Amino acid sequence: MVNKYIMALDQGTTSSRCILFDHEGRIVTSVQQEFPQIFPQPGWVEHDPAEIRATQLGVAMGAMQKINASPSQIEAIGITNQRETTVVWDAATGAPVYNAIVWQCRRTADRIEQMKAEGWTEKVRAKTGLLPDAYFSASKIAWILDNVPGVRERAERGELRFGTIDTWLIWNLTDGAVHVTDYTNASRTMLFDIHRLCWDEELLGYFGIPMSMMPAVVPSSGILGYTEKFGGRIPIAGVAGDQQAALFGQCGFKAGDVKTTYGTGGFMLLNTGNEPVMADNGLLTTIAATLPAGDEESKNKVQYALEGSVFVAGAAIQWLRDELKIVESAPASERCCLEVPDTGGVYVVPAFTGMGAPYWNSAAKGSIFGITRGTSRSHLVRATVESLAYQTEDLLQAMRDASGIDIRALQVDGGAAANNFLMQFQSDISDAWIIRPGCIETTALGAAYLAGLAVGYWENAEDVLKNHTIDREFTPQIGAKERTEKLRGWKRAVRAALSWAED
Repeated sequence: MVNKYIMALDQGTTSSRCILFDHEGRIVTSVQQEFPQIFPQPGWVEHDPAEIRATQLGVAMGAMQKINASPSQIEAIGITNQRETTVVWDAATGAPVYNAIVWQCRRTADRIEQMKAEGWTEKVRAKTGLLPDAYFSASKIAWILDNVPGVRERAERGELRFGTIDTWLIWNLTDGAVHVTDYTNASRTMLFDIHRLCWDEELLGYFGIPMSMMPAVVPSSGILGYTEKFGGRIPIAGVAGDQQAALFGQCGFKAGDVKTTYGTGGFMLLNTGNEPVMADNGLLTTIAATLPAGDEESKNKVQYALEGSVFVAGAAIQWLRDELKIVESAPASERCCLEVPDTGGVYVVPAFTGMGAPYWNSAAKGSIFGITRGTSRSHLVRATVESLAYQTEDLLQAMRDASGIDIRALQVDGGAAANNFLMQFQSDISDAWIIRPGCIETTALGAAYLAGLAVGYWENAEDVLKNHTIDREFTPQIGAKERTEKLRGWKRAVRAALSWAED
């Protein structure tokens, strides 16, 4: 495997990235490019699908050029992606009929409220493991069909295709030859029966979505097709939604393994094994990325996971940088946090696009509480960073309640996991052992593992586990009384933010 690599395409909410990994799971080279966020109206979020395609192809070629890698040195490509984000395009030309509607977008919240009022909540939960929400793909597809002139007629004639971002990239990488998604991404559409492992005709009918638009659904590890976009024929052999890929990259292969990712949003996944666990405290049941099966009989078996979603995590730090302009970079936020001993009683509830688990309130808005004349920039920055930990603690407690497992160790990853202040505060506020791996880019690493296992670059789970290293561990440094007081303040701030939403 010397001078042979696995290419991971990591298509995120704010940037496209390509990382080449070697057999030891080390990053050989990485190229990343941000792309524009489009906000047509308050609460609406879009991306240009052509920008996603162009930046992803660009960083892939850039990563290869950085080390002069030839196509023959790329054993396989793994793809991981922002989930739920929705693209609809012309099957003949590949041209999108509208911008991609991003997972954060709330434009279809009224449609979802109507669905809930019509009594669909339990049916959706039973079939898909999800709660009805504008977060998922279903209502986004319906919005495009209902609001872009002529599109519904074209869809009903079988001329259009739908895909989450993985599907859109695979379609483009294969010049339209392959229209597929994997179980993990399909399970985030609110249209996929996670028990029967197929698109649900009743839910498609409710939203008026023709079956002809939907991609084939396949396991996360296996050769899906080939691309010749990089000067040679390379297999596309792994795909998983970003959070399931991160759990896989953390070697969360068995029931009881749990991780949390601090990305644009915050996401915690607990592997529950081959049986789905249906929670009633705001957690979702989803499909986990699964090790490739060795025989035909079990190749379509899946593992399940409980998931808790925080809509705004790292995006809150970007807000400090881009909108408020009070930090010059994300790493600078850590320095600000250390300039003050605490937040001075300030709490930030960054509900910019509603609140996810365990609250699931789409009407909630971002709020700041406890400001005094003495509140400084550093207090506000620290309160914003601490909000990531508080929201993660909400998820962790919900996981403990739903699973019956007293989770005291948490694997962490994502960009904000590099923030030592945040990781220590997380340990303090959750009374938990925080474990940061040697490679915090576990989302891309998970995609690489899925692809590499499919082509024999790694032989099996044991081969992959040899690569798993720990960078640093954090243990609680505060007492129960201080922890309880801080959490009481956070809960009070959340209640106030939710109360504001009620009016």
